[in-house]
Amino acid sequence: MATTRWTRRPEGSTWGDFGPDDTLGRLNLIGPEQVRKGVAEVRDGVTFSLSLPLDLPGGTAMNPNRFPPIVRPNLRAGHANFNVPMSVAYPGASDLMCDDLVVLHTQYSTQWDAFGHEGAFFDADGDGVAEPVYYNGWRAGADVTGPASPADAGLGSLGRVDGAADGSASTSHAGPVDISHAAAHGIQGRAVLVDLEAHLGRDRTVVGGDALRRILDADGITVEPGDIVLLHTGFADAILAAGGSPSADVIGSCAVLDGADPALQAWIRDSGVAAIAADNYAVEAFPATRAGDGDPVLPLHELCLFRLGVHLGELWHLTPLSRHLRRAGRSRLLLTAPPLRLPGATGSPVTPIATV
Repeated sequence: MATTRWTRRPEGSTWGDFGPDDTLGRLNLIGPEQVRKGVAEVRDGVTFSLSLPLDLPGGTAMNPNRFPPIVRPNLRAGHANFNVPMSVAYPGASDLMCDDLVVLHTQYSTQWDAFGHEGAFFDADGDGVAEPVYYNGWRAGADVTGPASPADAGLGSLGRVDGAADGSASTSHAGPVDISHAAAHGIQGRAVLVDLEAHLGRDRTVVGGDALRRILDADGITVEPGDIVLLHTGFADAILAAGGSPSADVIGSCAVLDGADPALQAWIRDSGVAAIAADNYAVEAFPATRAGDGDPVLPLHELCLFRLGVHLGELWHLTPLSRHLRRAGRSRLLLTAPPLRLPGATGSPVTPIATV
């Protein structure tokens, strides 16, 4: 299905499968039937919060470009609006008020990646020239816009006033591939937890498609189209135990997917999985195990976000849930995990709730 944006699509992609202007990808597979399937898995009436505290992992050792949240009071009647008597604005009032603001890196902690998080250079026009494009052919520059100057990006740009850019204005917008589309659709349905830690421990292990299939078979797990896959490695539990100061040993521990493995990529394509979330950083090995000239640094991101329209979640805290399910001999659950409805953003913090 060619569109005005593209005349050819990447091999094995879902571009156009859900309509020429689709912004949801495989979230289109999560509808009433998937919600009913998820609800049918609720037996114990027990809920698990799958989010880390959003100030973890702590510091910048895992990614020097992402920083912990900054929380500050806003102002009320010229006063710092924290423990401030309401009488400063309403004489005679007896109550206190706290009100604050936050500067939040959307992908610092427990998160969803939007399709706008990773694009690729691809010859969508068929003219022999690769263009910078995103899922379903949405164009960098035309549909996905951002500043040319680093002065209009990063923490240093906050509060700056220089022409069109000032501290109260946004300078980028991911448009049709931002996270707000997933938020408006809602992410709630049946999820399947794959307990990699139970089979591999917490040593660093790169997991390809054959190894993943063996674990699925060993645990009697079936993944059906529209399911959300949760990968438990123990990494977020180790981050939580590190108390905001993860060591190099912690950062280099636990299982990661081999995003460059053809067998793994084929399983993701063929399974019809709607989204994938893991408790580790990046879901896949970073950088890729077999990256060469012309290859993506993050091949699983390229496959899921750019080609297939499969959202990725990172740094989810899955250990308590995984232990409960393993004791019960179960793998399926109802997952409720909407991102923030934040127009323009390429990712979002999330507080997922598992109900079993």
